[in-house]
Amino acid sequence: MFRSLRQRAEEPEMMDDFSKGGPELRKALRHLRRLNRIFGAAAPTLYGVRRLWTEAGKPKRFSVLDIGSGSGDVNRRLLRWADANRIELSLTLADITEEACEEARRFYRREPRVRVMRSDLFALPEACADVITGTQFVHHFAADELPGAVERMLNASRLGVVINDIHRHWMPWAAVWLATRIVSNNRYIRNDGPLSVAKGFRAEDWNALGKSLGLSGKFYNWRPLFRYVVVIRKNGAEFKQRS
Repeated sequence: MFRSLRQRAEEPEMMDDFSKGGPELRKALRHLRRLNRIFGAAAPTLYGVRRLWTEAGKPKRFSVLDIGSGSGDVNRRLLRWADANRIELSLTLADITEEACEEARRFYRREPRVRVMRSDLFALPEACADVITGTQFVHHFAADELPGAVERMLNASRLGVVINDIHRHWMPWAAVWLATRIVSNNRYIRNDGPLSVAKGFRAEDWNALGKSLGLSGKFYNWRPLFRYVVVIRKNGAEFKQRS
């Protein structure tokens, strides 16, 4: 396995099979929330959103759409951040499966700022939110599909895109393999958790993406715990200079 981590895995995850699902998938989404807390999955997304918000002049009204959101649990950090900064945040959670949408509605049932909709990335309208985020989402796309997926995210945004995904490395692979077997007996979690790391990214993968998209300069950063945050500003978006 460690030798195979030199290249991104191409094997599809169980969650990529939309013909299945039901209670087992909903249970997996609940267990995934626990793993996200253990591995600090929310922090890179907040880091990227805060950067785009700051560069936009710290507007009091701000909208974020999280594509491939699952139950959307990582966005609780965004809501707390918005409260602390008195931002009127509008948050949309979009996922292609009804199971994920049901879990998201249940998870945020008392949160009026959150809207849940069932949607595919390529069905999103243009400029439908200030920022489009994807947490552990883009690793589901093969290398030749990734530029088109990110371009679609950019088209759906007004300011830019924040991608939060996994660093492909033996240490997070081993940690996730062990954690999934401690916290869950769910087939989705035990199969897809380590596989997600094997489908993750290294610097050379982001450099190849930047070349495909014609990006200049560094647009990604390594963040704890073994994650990358990618911040891509939309061409033509007007940003104010940081103070």
